[in-house]
Amino acid sequence: MASTVFISDLSAGWKKSVAGKVSDLFERLKPETVLRRKDLVAVKLHFGEEGNTGFVRPQFVRKVIDKLLELETRPFLTDTNTLYVGSRTEACSHLITAFNNGFTREVTGAPVIIADGLRGNNAVIVPRTGKHVPEAHIAADIHNADALVVLTHFKGHELSGFGGAIKNVGMGCASREGKLEQHSNISPKVSEKRCIGCGECVIWCKGGALSLYETEKGTKSRIDPERCVGCAECILTCPQAAIQIQWNQSIPVFMEKMVEYAAAVLEEKKGNALFMSFVTDVSPMCDCTPFSDRPIVPNLGILASTDPVAMDQAAADLVNGAPGNPVSELKTALAPGEDKFRALYPAIDWSHQLAYAQEIGLGSREYELVQL
Repeated sequence: MASTVFISDLSAGWKKSVAGKVSDLFERLKPETVLRRKDLVAVKLHFGEEGNTGFVRPQFVRKVIDKLLELETRPFLTDTNTLYVGSRTEACSHLITAFNNGFTREVTGAPVIIADGLRGNNAVIVPRTGKHVPEAHIAADIHNADALVVLTHFKGHELSGFGGAIKNVGMGCASREGKLEQHSNISPKVSEKRCIGCGECVIWCKGGALSLYETEKGTKSRIDPERCVGCAECILTCPQAAIQIQWNQSIPVFMEKMVEYAAAVLEEKKGNALFMSFVTDVSPMCDCTPFSDRPIVPNLGILASTDPVAMDQAAADLVNGAPGNPVSELKTALAPGEDKFRALYPAIDWSHQLAYAQEIGLGSREYELVQL
């Protein structure tokens, strides 16, 4: 059965701004039928890495927040800490980055809460019956919220082909342990060249998997994979960035784990989740990069739906149906109808995440596009 996906173009004039269209789109989702007075509403977005400018503009987020406040709910902006070491690795730096990128209460009308806590380990374990994920590690403050509004910047992605609503929920709502589970099926590794043997990782390792040993080059750290619990705290705590993710997970399995995590998040929010996707500034890489490269297609519009699978499918179809930007990272598949994401990442079949999401009942790939 086809799901409804609303779309607004980006034309603007004296009578209607793009920000006004964001309000109109959100109203089409009938949030008053989903949300109750005093509901704690997690507004999930990506605050952008330091130096990145592709994220959803705070002024657009404000329009959604204003609607939520009209309904007398209690919205908060949220994201989770990153697995890699960057400007959003722990909550202190993450908040500073969010504020620097304009996500303050004064601008958006809502407070910012990092959903998985100071170091990314504030999580709730959600049992699952999927192929890969028996227990999903979900950021506690997203899990405990009454409702979820997901605002996504649609763009390319190095592992999933594109980053849409499914990734925003599945990867973006996982704790650090959940992110590591999706990305890798064995423990992190220690770079002997970088390690100075300070022992910080040993202190923080809750599984007792890390220890120090002597080498010809001095004291070094090592990980016992049999004892590693996959919490990934060592990646954060190492002051030399000597502990690294092992990117060994096959792409299809990675996508399936990501989808199962999205299902775990949304299982608790059935009937209480709304989605919007901004198909604008479609950069070739994720907003986790500390820069925003030239968009691969023109700005195509803003989507809204109650079905994240249908919305991601519609966004991908819009991008692939558009003419490519010849001065972007996109060197082939420039004609309308050609697959832009496979041109960027030939080894990645982006459609697998959508097929698997439909298979497990997360949503439908069939959609009806309704112009605002």
